[in-house]
Amino acid sequence: MGSSLKAISLFTGVGGLDFGFEAAGFRTAVALEMESTACSTMRLNRSWKVIESDIANISSEEILATSGLKPKEVDVLIGGPPCQPFSKSSYWATGDSSRLHDPRAQTLKHFLRVLRETLPRTFLLENVLGFSYLGKSEGLDFIRRGIARINSKTGTNYSIHVQALNAVNFGVPQTRERIFVVGSRDGRPFNFPAITHAEKNAVVEGTGLQPYTTVWDAIGDLSEETCGPDLRLRGKWADLLPSIPEGNNYLWHTSRGRGQPLFGWRTRYWNFLLKLAKDQPSWTIQAQPGPATGPFHWDNRRLSAKELSRLQTFPEDLIFPYGLGDAQRLIGNAVPSALAELLAREIKVQLLGRRSNRERLTLLPIIRDDTPSAEKPGAVPRKYLTLLGKHAEHPGVGRGVGAMRRVAANA
Repeated sequence: MGSSLKAISLFTGVGGLDFGFEAAGFRTAVALEMESTACSTMRLNRSWKVIESDIANISSEEILATSGLKPKEVDVLIGGPPCQPFSKSSYWATGDSSRLHDPRAQTLKHFLRVLRETLPRTFLLENVLGFSYLGKSEGLDFIRRGIARINSKTGTNYSIHVQALNAVNFGVPQTRERIFVVGSRDGRPFNFPAITHAEKNAVVEGTGLQPYTTVWDAIGDLSEETCGPDLRLRGKWADLLPSIPEGNNYLWHTSRGRGQPLFGWRTRYWNFLLKLAKDQPSWTIQAQPGPATGPFHWDNRRLSAKELSRLQTFPEDLIFPYGLGDAQRLIGNAVPSALAELLAREIKVQLLGRRSNRERLTLLPIIRDDTPSAEKPGAVPRKYLTLLGKHAEHPGVGRGVGAMRRVAANA
């Protein structure tokens, strides 16, 4: 792009953060990623220099040599260390405070090591919301202590600014909450952007807010015929999905829903048989869904790689050379690129002193005004009517079967 702003990217994945920084005028000088499918997909789509390796096996000297940069010449260090130890599912599954001791959390140590040895002008670290849960913030505290040690040993003045952001509040057609940590070598303050989008009933004249970007805005021009592979739903519950209205999930078929009482209230994961609504944003795209894990298309099928890519606001020109399962894993593990573009613009202006570009984010979908009516749900197929009856509801947080089992084991 001819930009003089240079980024080093760690834990790059398929490049969700990088695509956003690219759109804001940064160049990925080197990307470090250990997964071969992500690396080959990056190489197919971009000319970035890619190091395919575990970060634990790569020195900062090699990263700098590959990038062609020296310490202090890097404009921004970006990365999203693997998030499993800090995920919501891990939080509720273990209920303890040992997540920092999970071997997968050692990636934080390596992020700080590269930061210390490359001394970039700025940095951005992304992680799941559980990274900063009250009483569960070991990872964030580790980062703060590490930054303080770097400043003490190198004479830098790295600041640290932390904010939880939901991508849907910034025009992304998907609800996706993440924690962002931004810092500057010279200690400059950083203000995270104010939200720009809200639900229609919250969009009041004078607020400057726009309605949420919808799924129809993002993928309304695509159909199964234009999306390539067979997207039919398979498995035990495939034929039940057509009986669920747009914007609903299995809860439709419970005693509190308006369908048939086939399941107990909240006895399944939220995304079980979850279906998109054309006039709403998407729920969070799952990286490794099961056969009945949504969100699914309103046409009662899986979403294609092209559709998933658009919901993540990736650039339009991307090619995914693998099957849908691999493509969804790569896409679902990424950061929405339009949100990364917004943060990159703010870093560029606030921390790097570059001129502001207040034009609309380039990676956001174009708003459409032709949203059709919701599809009419069908009847419940006969084979599921054996489930009709009174079903027990979930007893509440901390009282389910798994929680009781853990209590008994620790007694």
